[in-house]
Amino acid sequence: MENKLHKLIFLIVVFFFAVGMQAQRRNVRYIEYINKYSDLAVEQMKLHKIPASITLAQGLLESGAGYSQLARKSNNHFGIKCGGSWRGRSVRHDDDARNECFRAYKHPRDSYEDHSDFLRRGARYAFLFKLEITDYKAWARGLKKAGYATDPSYANRLITIIEDYDLYKYDRKGVYSERKLKKNPWLMNPHQVYIANGIAYVVARNGDTFKNLGKEFDISWKKLVKYNDLQRDYTLVEGDIIYLKSKKKKASKSYTVYTVKDGDSMHGISQKYGIRLKNLYKMNRKDGEYVPEIGDRLRLR
Repeated sequence: MENKLHKLIFLIVVFFFAVGMQAQRRNVRYIEYINKYSDLAVEQMKLHKIPASITLAQGLLESGAGYSQLARKSNNHFGIKCGGSWRGRSVRHDDDARNECFRAYKHPRDSYEDHSDFLRRGARYAFLFKLEITDYKAWARGLKKAGYATDPSYANRLITIIEDYDLYKYDRKGVYSERKLKKNPWLMNPHQVYIANGIAYVVARNGDTFKNLGKEFDISWKKLVKYNDLQRDYTLVEGDIIYLKSKKKKASKSYTVYTVKDGDSMHGISQKYGIRLKNLYKMNRKDGEYVPEIGDRLRLR
């Protein structure tokens, strides 16, 4: 009996020693970063179906846990370079070559949203979205295969970070139980999320309601109504553009003027370009009584 007790005490000591050693190996800056941005990573996962563990691990690795020059001065947490389609702010930074062009953002949230958009829009990453959201190893290897980074050990580094800091636990927030699926059948066929003017939106299907969309994206249905310049008693029609965040005061830089076509309305134009309806009226010095006519030219920014 005494020997069994000594053995038990020994095993307990070894266990706590191992736990203590693991805690010592963990980087305090990494833990701070995870605590600060895990909710944002989970939010992006729910919107775009990218594992939160992957987003966090990439953020940690690419930004040096938020302490890299790109992250501190330009809020770029994922090392995304400008590319030919980028029209936003940029900075120059040495990477694979000297003085390369990198995207710059006003806030870290913008970087997280652009990271999701970057993967969603990139044809070479399309195969990743066929993977299980909990299969972080396949996602990590897929990112390397698709050429996200030139480092040959990139996938292994992501996997190590995820496992050392238990980041896979955040992916479970994107997995639904059978009971929840029965209660919310739309989860079996979630809406595809698109981007216009830097804002996430979905296209309404037959039978959609603001309340159901609010449940799917964890947003107040009343906010959805407000974001889209609609009334609470409005019945969604198949094909309606529904923004998941507040629209902007003007269109993106690539759209300056719009020529009205048959069937256009001010609300429809505001939805197409992600502009708040009141700002569209204001830019064009029109009041709420104005009805656009074919051939009218309207400013978008």
